[in-house]
Amino acid sequence: MEERKKRVLGVIPARFASTRFEGKPLAKVGDTEMVICVCKRVEESGLFDKVIVATDSRKIFDLVNKNNYTAVMTNENHNCGTERVDEALNIAEKMFGEFDIVVNIQGDEPLIKKEQLQEVINPFYNDSNVQITTLCKMIEDAKTLINPNVVKVVFNYNHYALYFSRSVIPYDRNETLEYGIAKGCYFKHIGLYAYKKNVLREIVKLYASRLEKMESLEQLRWLEEGYKIKVELTDFESIGVDTPEDLEKINNLLNNKIVY
Repeated sequence: MEERKKRVLGVIPARFASTRFEGKPLAKVGDTEMVICVCKRVEESGLFDKVIVATDSRKIFDLVNKNNYTAVMTNENHNCGTERVDEALNIAEKMFGEFDIVVNIQGDEPLIKKEQLQEVINPFYNDSNVQITTLCKMIEDAKTLINPNVVKVVFNYNHYALYFSRSVIPYDRNETLEYGIAKGCYFKHIGLYAYKKNVLREIVKLYASRLEKMESLEQLRWLEEGYKIKVELTDFESIGVDTPEDLEKINNLLNNKIVY
């Protein structure tokens, strides 16, 4: 019997509150609100059976639906984006039927590419044992490498994550950072995740772990509990918007017609 095609749900978490940039999903990228830019790119990829925005804001909910995309209201008290994605999955399955794979797409990356979305989904079609996937990109400069806001990842020969950190990993006791960069030893984590549905429902029940609290990285909770994270290499940069200054940089790129 031919295997049923896997149904893929794309979830874009979009909170209104933000410590560094309140109302960020509604900020304009060019002439369009950021959350709408993300919806457009994800929908146009053609990779998803359904795409929904998971928000705690009536303003965002109304805007998304007004633009003929789908938004659902979720609890405003979630501790992390993964919990919001899980709630959105439960709502989506009541509305649109069952899904097999869930992709957590950052609502603050308005320049996300179809290739990145394809790269994070592909492993589920190639290996039935894959639980969680994410992306990484080779680091090419020391400034990025030493920045604690840039998460680094190391992985084994099968491209399963060994550890994520805000520190420089791996640490080379014999060579300079520049030498390691030239040799392609360092990788930046790109925060795009896909989960097998049942795995997503399991990991949201886990308690915050020791390493997670130290590094402020939720994925360390999953590793400590024994879950495996497949890390796919991408050639495409991730440009997130955490501050108004980040948004200004993206708009400058677009105004100068720099191809991204």
